[in-house]
Amino acid sequence: MPPSTTAVPALDRNWSLVAAGAVLGCVGVGALFSLAVLLQPMGSDTGWSRAGLSAAMTVAFLASGFAGFGWGALSDRIGPRPVVLAGSVLLGLALVMASRATTLLQFQLTFGLLLGVAVASFFAPVMAATAAAFDRRRNLAIALVSAGVGVAPMTMSPLVAWLLTQVGWRETLLVLGLLCWALTLPAAWFVRAAPVGDAHATGGVAAPGMTMAQALRSKPFIVLALAFFACCAAHSGPIFHTVSYAVGCGLSVTAAVTIYSMEGAAGLGGRLLFGLLGDRYGAKPVLVAGLAIQALAAVAYLAVERLGGFYAVAFVFGLAYGGTMPLYASLAREAFPPRILGGVIGAMTMLSGLGMALGPLLGGWLFDRYGSYAWMYVGSLMLGLAAAAVVTRFPRSPSRTREAQAGGEGVPAA
Repeated sequence: MPPSTTAVPALDRNWSLVAAGAVLGCVGVGALFSLAVLLQPMGSDTGWSRAGLSAAMTVAFLASGFAGFGWGALSDRIGPRPVVLAGSVLLGLALVMASRATTLLQFQLTFGLLLGVAVASFFAPVMAATAAAFDRRRNLAIALVSAGVGVAPMTMSPLVAWLLTQVGWRETLLVLGLLCWALTLPAAWFVRAAPVGDAHATGGVAAPGMTMAQALRSKPFIVLALAFFACCAAHSGPIFHTVSYAVGCGLSVTAAVTIYSMEGAAGLGGRLLFGLLGDRYGAKPVLVAGLAIQALAAVAYLAVERLGGFYAVAFVFGLAYGGTMPLYASLAREAFPPRILGGVIGAMTMLSGLGMALGPLLGGWLFDRYGSYAWMYVGSLMLGLAAAAVVTRFPRSPSRTREAQAGGEGVPAA
């Protein structure tokens, strides 16, 4: 007789939420990285410096990191749908206002600050809602939501480039803002939280009555936050500097850029692969293995000089760093009740953002200091292995302990 599912009727069925989350991630990140395409024509038209325009992206990353915690905590109080709806409105507004900017400061505030805050509303609330709405296929569902980010360079960036061939950068941003409204406002309707009774609120290692303050001081959060920070610091340096390293090895700029494209494509596949593996073997062991592979792949860049070797390393590196990213949200769901999950994931995201900002900075400093990227890649190896070691300290949930004791009496429930 099959096991009863009357206690969890809504679990593993909210695939419309997954689709909406993928669309939101694709549109939000695609809008943010449109600046990479717009940089040269904007500088030529306005006379604004590359450094000043690039600073808008730095502001956006910092604003997104800190706003993520606020959006996540707010979604715990009022639900993810109104938070995502507010972010959708702000996203289009930021792009429309940026298209009208007449000074560099105005552009930095609209495209940088407002857009960064808007994009942050799509991550922690949607990830928390997805993690709470799925049980048996949780890792795959989270991976599919995250995959939207990987699709952005293949969809939004070419669209922005095509628009630039038709109209100026101001009109491109205006059209992009209107398109963001057209795509994200309907998608927000499908973002909803799972009913508390359906979400196994007491199934993790934490008590269902845990407060946010208690969660942020708990061992599971400290472990996940430290690992997420070290993981992002480990891969952000190689992501940012590998093109320059490849050019230094004698490759052309055009060929070197394709290495970055290989990392991105592999990262998209890695999200799906690691999601499936996480559902099969558990998020914790898959995350530990992925972090170790990422660390070894990072230092392997030092062993290659030709384009084929770079492609091989980039494929493994991208597969690993892309695949590990969604697993943190899945582990957070095992440790914390859905009632505070948005705030917890938001806090983790804030720390991971600091790690992302640290890697490129340290990589550049090490190159300036020693005239080589070798120490950056060695540092990535050490940080990646440290992250893997930290994850091994994550407490095992009671549900997985019971599954192990059952000794193969059925497919694990999570």
